[in-house]
Amino acid sequence: MELFEQPIYFLYFIGALAAVGIIFWSGRKLKARVLSALFGPLAYRRLLGGEDAFKKLKTVLFLLGLFFLFTALAKPQWGLEIVKAEGNFVQAVIAIDVSASMRARDVQPDRLTSAKNMLRMLISHLKNERIGLIAFTSEAFVQCPITTDEEALKYFISSLNTDMIPSAGTSLAAPVKLAAHMLSKYPGKKALILLTDGEDHEPQELKEAQTIAQKEGIKIIAIGIGTTQGELIPQRTDVSGRILEYKKDREGKTVVTKLDEKSLAALAAATEGVYIKYTTPAQVAEKVEQAMRNLDRSRSAASARAGYKNRYQIPLFLAILCLAGWILLPYRPKAVQKK
Repeated sequence: MELFEQPIYFLYFIGALAAVGIIFWSGRKLKARVLSALFGPLAYRRLLGGEDAFKKLKTVLFLLGLFFLFTALAKPQWGLEIVKAEGNFVQAVIAIDVSASMRARDVQPDRLTSAKNMLRMLISHLKNERIGLIAFTSEAFVQCPITTDEEALKYFISSLNTDMIPSAGTSLAAPVKLAAHMLSKYPGKKALILLTDGEDHEPQELKEAQTIAQKEGIKIIAIGIGTTQGELIPQRTDVSGRILEYKKDREGKTVVTKLDEKSLAALAAATEGVYIKYTTPAQVAEKVEQAMRNLDRSRSAASARAGYKNRYQIPLFLAILCLAGWILLPYRPKAVQKK
């Protein structure tokens, strides 16, 4: 725990104290020179009657008031409180393909790494929205529930790899159905950002998934990564990343993975979404952000969090009290003032 949220203000206090000291000292010297020039060298001491207790007390009150004022600005904090926030959020789910075909290197350094770089950039652009994360092959699993926590999303994106789900193959229907379930409690238009090479080994289920997405008001933003010419899939590599073996099918033939733009474009069109061909992380992130601009926002509570309670009121009250005393207190009692 840090006792002060903004301790930098204590450095500002030291600067203010030095400035006040210089102004006071300069003013005192100037006043002495003027009185000495007009009435003689002993005039200043006689006219002011020397230092008295009330004058010293006023100085102390002023300095204490200044100190307490800067202490309030430093925001002292202690004691925990639950902070709840509300906001208007767009709801979306990101589904990323982590099947073996995402190891292909027709996009450098490989499909999955490029996809992760783009998603981290996209999350930074959508940090004020509510986003969830799904990883899928022929099955789909929630990696991060729908949240506004940017750092949590980036952590789960960084942990994605092609060995995390043992199920082989790819199903586009699986992430669509899971995303529909995650987004079902939110009203209005939502989005599923589907990032894959488009190969679907279970196309018979895709029509049902499209119907579910349409019913739930989910707009699919499909991002196709890879090339239509195709690429071999690395199976084994050495420590330097050099490919030792390529993936083969059951018949011993080397597998070639190709981007299926037609399937992804059709899926996006069926849900009034958009298809985006992967180019660079920045360009794709910008296009996705543009595609999400007409989504509905819903007002709901953000995640509650524990925070330290701000106690600035205490030093602020003391500052007001001291400065009021400094203003109202006379330099010396009238009874002892010389006529």
